[in-house]
Amino acid sequence: MAVHHAHTPRMPHRFTARLHHLTAQPAERAVAGTTASAAMALALAAARVSLGFVFLWAFLDKTFGLGYATRNANSWLNGASPTKGFLSHVSAGPLRSTFHHWAGQAWADWLFMLGLLGIGLALIGGIGLRIAAASGTLLLAMMWAAEWPPARHLANGAASGSSNPVADYHLVYALLLIVLAAASAGDGWGLGRRWAALPVVRDHPWLR
Repeated sequence: MAVHHAHTPRMPHRFTARLHHLTAQPAERAVAGTTASAAMALALAAARVSLGFVFLWAFLDKTFGLGYATRNANSWLNGASPTKGFLSHVSAGPLRSTFHHWAGQAWADWLFMLGLLGIGLALIGGIGLRIAAASGTLLLAMMWAAEWPPARHLANGAASGSSNPVADYHLVYALLLIVLAAASAGDGWGLGRRWAALPVVRDHPWLR
C-alpha cells in the first residue's frame, strides 16, 4: 500500500518578495529618517555657526582693528566710533537724518557692539537663539533701513547701485535667524539642550 507524505505548499516567489518588501520598509524608513535627521542637524549647525561668525567677526574687527574692514587706528579700542563712519554716510531713505544724529553717539556704539557680540556668541554656542533672532532681526532691519536698497538714487542724485530693492543680505540673514530659532538649531552640535534644561530657561521659554 502506497504511503503519501503530506506536502506543504510553497508560496510563490513573487508573493514572498512582496512580503519581504513590506516587512523591510519600516526598518528602512527608520534608517533613512535617522540619516535625514542627522544631515538636517549638521546643516543647521553649519548655518548657525557660520552666521554667528559673521556677527562675531564684525565685533572683533571693529573692536581691535584687524586690518580688514577696520584699520587698527580706527578701532574701537583706539577711541574711534564703530557707528560714526557708517551712519554719518547714510545717503538715502526716510531715516537718513535720524541716522546722522545717532552717528558716533556712545549709546549707539555700545548697543551696536554688544548686539554683534551677543548675537555672535549665542549663535555659535547654540543658546538663547530666540533672543538672538529677535535682536538680530531688529539690528539687521536698522542696517537695511540705513542702506535703503529700494532707493534708485542717493540724496545727491547719484545712482544708488542697489542690486535688489528688497531681498538683500540683511533680509536673508534675518530669515535665517528666525529659521534657526524656530528649528531649535542649537540642540544639534551646540549647547541648546543643556541651556534648555536650566531651571530659569524652563520657566521662561523665550530665553531658549
